[in-house]
Amino acid sequence: MSAETPVQNAGHFTRARLRFRDWRGNRPFWAGLFTLLGGVPIAYFPYATFKLGNMSLAMATTAGAGSLIIGVLLVTLGLTMWFQSATRVFAGVAAIVLGLVSLVVSNIGGFIVGFLLSLIGGALSVSWMPSDGSADGAKPNRSRKHGPAGGAKEDPSPADSDAGVPADAGAPEPGHQLTESAGADNGGGNGGGYRAD
Repeated sequence: MSAETPVQNAGHFTRARLRFRDWRGNRPFWAGLFTLLGGVPIAYFPYATFKLGNMSLAMATTAGAGSLIIGVLLVTLGLTMWFQSATRVFAGVAAIVLGLVSLVVSNIGGFIVGFLLSLIGGALSVSWMPSDGSADGAKPNRSRKHGPAGGAKEDPSPADSDAGVPADAGAPEPGHQLTESAGADNGGGNGGGYRAD
């Protein structure tokens, strides 16, 4: 084993971590995670048998099938939020509704834990927006020479720019790609934390 092996492993780990961060930033990751985790206790508790010494405690209820269906649907909605982010609003509303239904059907929503996790996940999913502001993930026209309709560039008003500072001082140069900076771990919120390479 050479002395350079740990450096190569660190490079692979760093590349994998940055790829995961880019993947996570382009979808409602935390919404999907909370929704997925909310489905687990809702589906698990009606079928669980707890052992306390020699005594076993079983939660045999008539709502076992309903709890299982709600739990599996919440896990599916969490995965949908990750892999089909275009349906995030539907998945968020469905997660909220299933979380509310689980209060009645599934042992007080998986002892409140699953209920709260699915409500938080659904609310995060409904409120999440892609960082570029478009719902379908398409990049908007960022040209500085033409306006949105392809017309001539508008003159900036004096209130829009500081004295002595050009109006497009912070804009990336043409041909440069926008990437997430290492210090900004914002999960894709509102386009902040991006820099031009």
